[in-house]
Amino acid sequence: MPHSADPGRGLTVLLSQPELPGLIVLDEPELGLHPFAIVQLAEALRTASQDSQVLLATQSVTLMNQFELDDLIVVERRDGASVFERPDPVRLADWLADYSLGELWEKNLLGGRPRAEHG
Repeated sequence: MPHSADPGRGLTVLLSQPELPGLIVLDEPELGLHPFAIVQLAEALRTASQDSQVLLATQSVTLMNQFELDDLIVVERRDGASVFERPDPVRLADWLADYSLGELWEKNLLGGRPRAEHG
């Protein structure tokens, strides 16, 4: 009898390879994972980032909470183009004293929120 795909299994196999590719790109790798597995995924991504450049797209508060502000690059759409920027640590310092990175994401303080394009 066929079994359902385990999204974590493929990521585990990829991130456990003895020789990782120079670049690993993942789109929402947390989908389908239990919250505790997301924490484990973040640790595996951190380990992989020692040997590879890791680029991932996420909207997960749980995954975001596993990283530091300087790990983030936020993508905004401006004038029909994607603009990549790091959040300003000075502007967010007071917020980070009271809130997690994921909470700042939920409060729309990090950017990257959808906007209608005019044109």
